[in-house]
Amino acid sequence: MERLSERLLSWASLIDEQTVEQARTSSRMPFIHPHVALMPDAHLGLGATVGSVIPTRSAIMPAAVGVDIGCGMIAVRTPFTRADLVSRDLRELREQIERAIPLSAGHDNRKVVATAEPRVAELEQLAAEAGFDPAKRARRWRLQLGSLGSGNHFIEVSVDETDAVWMFLHSGSRAVGNRIAQHHIAVAKSLARRDELDLPHIDLAYLVEGTDEFDRYIRELRWAQRFALLNREEMMDRVANQLGRFLDAEVDELERINCHHNFTESEMHFGERVWVSRKGAILADAGRPGLIPGSMGTASYVVEGKGNALALNSSPHGAGREYSRSAARRTFTREQLREAMAGIEYRDTEAFIDEIPQAYKPIDQVMADAADLVSVRHTLRQLVNVKGD
Repeated sequence: MERLSERLLSWASLIDEQTVEQARTSSRMPFIHPHVALMPDAHLGLGATVGSVIPTRSAIMPAAVGVDIGCGMIAVRTPFTRADLVSRDLRELREQIERAIPLSAGHDNRKVVATAEPRVAELEQLAAEAGFDPAKRARRWRLQLGSLGSGNHFIEVSVDETDAVWMFLHSGSRAVGNRIAQHHIAVAKSLARRDELDLPHIDLAYLVEGTDEFDRYIRELRWAQRFALLNREEMMDRVANQLGRFLDAEVDELERINCHHNFTESEMHFGERVWVSRKGAILADAGRPGLIPGSMGTASYVVEGKGNALALNSSPHGAGREYSRSAARRTFTREQLREAMAGIEYRDTEAFIDEIPQAYKPIDQVMADAADLVSVRHTLRQLVNVKGD
């Protein structure tokens, strides 16, 4: 850990000065308490740095939570082993999963399927209690439940160091969460202009606790966080169903872990209650299980939190980008992606060049930097990778 200033601590050994300066700017906001914690995967973000933990007194910066509210990971350990899979055609399993779950931006379910019905009903009830209509943010939100999205979202079938098979996926609150976030970011910016606030950057506009705008944001944010968690649960149930069909066997879940990495919660730190916004970071209380994925084609990790107080009980959420998507497309080739994905069943397309492992920080270095934040329980290696364009 390196103390970059009185209110900025960093666990990142691989970080550029532009990212550091962005984090310094966030840390100077007057309501930060006690400090911003930069995770090993930190990189430049919108307004606030991705891979940062931002504790605030009586205020929240919506852009510091991010636009994919509740985005996170879920993993399930099964009783199957590598031997159960490698003798079969894994392309068939990949294609089964691709048919069962809508992929890519703008792709939703045609109808609310039976497994999603109780989850949709729960979200309808929560929305009524929160006093808002999610359809005003995204008309088709019910059909989005159980869909993956695009970018760095993925579904994987992997094996750990004991050859146990895991199902693993990454997704969030889809368009409805994005629209909720964008709405409240715009509200915060409008209030900042109205009140003529002297902000270092307009994306650091904030909402003040005790105001109607703050309360509405928290209600909708919590709903979106729940949507994201249930979205992952719904997709995982579908992946398990397809794995069971592929192996002609029932999938018994030996362990299930589901955790956010774009979210806000009210927590106690250093003797004071603060709002902790984790933008690309997971909660890592002592003993808490968590998930840290690598990039496409590299290892992922099942971890256990160490409850590091200086890091506000947090850890990284992944590898962290080193190249922007446009820069990755200019720099790398489809052939290089094929080399990186050797031995892994995936959809071979140029659409994934910007997700090539070389566009991200080396996950091994990220995990080395996180040694005092989490301990590694399992290392997962991909056999099947599913992504949206």
